[in-house]
Amino acid sequence: MKTLLLSVFIFTSTIIHAQQSYWQQELRYTITATLNDKEKSITGNETIVYKNNAPDALSFIWFHLWPNAYKDETTALFKQISNDPSRKKKLKDPGVGYIDNIAFTVNGVAAKTEAHPAHIDIIKLLLDKPLEPGDSITIATPFKVFLPNYFSRSGYADGEFMACQWYPKPAVYDKNGWHEMPYLDMGEFYSEFASYNVSITVPSSYIVAATGNLLTQDELNAYKTTGAQNTTDRTGKPVLYTASTSTATKTLQYYAEKVPDFAWFADKDFVIQYDTIQLVSGKVVDAFSYYHNKKKTLWENSIDYVKDATRKYSEWVGEYGYPVVQAVEGPANNSSGGMEYPMVTLITSPDAKKESLDGVIAHEVGHNWFMSMLASNERKHTWMDEGLNSYYHFRYEAEKYRYNSVFGDAIPADIKKLPADEFLSMIYMVINKQIPMQSAMDIPAEKFSSSDEYGLISYVKTALWLYLLESSIGREKFDAAMKNYFTKWKFKHPSPADMQAAFEEATGMSLDKFFQLTKKEGKFE
Repeated sequence: MKTLLLSVFIFTSTIIHAQQSYWQQELRYTITATLNDKEKSITGNETIVYKNNAPDALSFIWFHLWPNAYKDETTALFKQISNDPSRKKKLKDPGVGYIDNIAFTVNGVAAKTEAHPAHIDIIKLLLDKPLEPGDSITIATPFKVFLPNYFSRSGYADGEFMACQWYPKPAVYDKNGWHEMPYLDMGEFYSEFASYNVSITVPSSYIVAATGNLLTQDELNAYKTTGAQNTTDRTGKPVLYTASTSTATKTLQYYAEKVPDFAWFADKDFVIQYDTIQLVSGKVVDAFSYYHNKKKTLWENSIDYVKDATRKYSEWVGEYGYPVVQAVEGPANNSSGGMEYPMVTLITSPDAKKESLDGVIAHEVGHNWFMSMLASNERKHTWMDEGLNSYYHFRYEAEKYRYNSVFGDAIPADIKKLPADEFLSMIYMVINKQIPMQSAMDIPAEKFSSSDEYGLISYVKTALWLYLLESSIGREKFDAAMKNYFTKWKFKHPSPADMQAAFEEATGMSLDKFFQLTKKEGKFE
């Protein structure tokens, strides 16, 4: 009996230790930002309370200054695009963007910095004394960002401003050390969870969509009232927003918790739609869409697509963890359907029809699960974000339309008449047998030879892999496993090993044969 009790104690202690060994840094941002729409610039001030939850002291903190990626042709961004034939046309007229006026202080005292040896969009903030485990410091700096012509996420085009990756941002420090990385077009991000208190000043005629809750009540009421009218009546001319202030500018206050990023978008021309979503638990989420004022636009039904995606992902993966969800129509992008940020996504699909617009909105809204709430290292493990999301994106399209974005209009009519599960089975069979996908799944973004390979492996091959896993263990077990993974790792930074462990715990099965993620192979058998 003593031996049994000792074994149980040791086993329990091991579990507790494993749970306690995980840690992540804690950040609180306060940012003020002012848009100059004539100069195409954002002037800001930033204060970050940075708490060190690591078991070791920090003598410096790497910062991302990602607007500098747009500064000249020597950056990793320009080099990557220039070396990819399918993306070179993006550099036709990129303009110049950069961040300036950086002057860090730490706890009110001017601090020293060091340039990164290779990348102008990374800088090292030196600390006068080590930041010990459990201690916090206050970091502050002014900054000014000049936005480029829109060609890769951040910028401006046709009167619309996209403020993305726009402020000085600490790199992630985790059990594997620092993850300082340059901005890339093909390759996304890895960011610390934080709370954001952000004040945005814009000319009064602009409508703003941003990460988080809009706390400026007059503005929020105007968006909701106008948006609800446009959601109810979609047959006539839309009701347009009218500024509630006679002043030249207005300041909008936003607050967000447990998010890895903050983005915002501004345009005078947005039509607003608004509705609410009630989830199974009873939780009510505000839903908005913002789109350009054009005749016969497919965006007239965009609010329905936002709501449907939020409900479906909540049902399949786990309940949506934020108070608001939004989709924004952006400028046409020649190599992207959209780009996700917490609680708000930019949709740039240039040739959308109903099925594809709904699908891309669902995909980008879905990144609130696989990017935001489950914030894996997307630069190192692209499939954990794009691939997991694509599996649910394909499932959404199949159930709703018997459609798949890989094949578009090429799907024969008799296949589209099949039940959803048989339709998906046929889609994945063709993907497996007919589309060459030789590379391993677990490849860092910068190692892919081209954006075509990046897309096929990170999105399509991973979706196929998940479908084969589902087929092997059954959808019921698969769904339970994904929900277990989500519950355990929500608002954390999971790794591939964490996902495998969560799936094995839920299914009671060893899944080693499926998690051969670095194995180079062709077809799945």
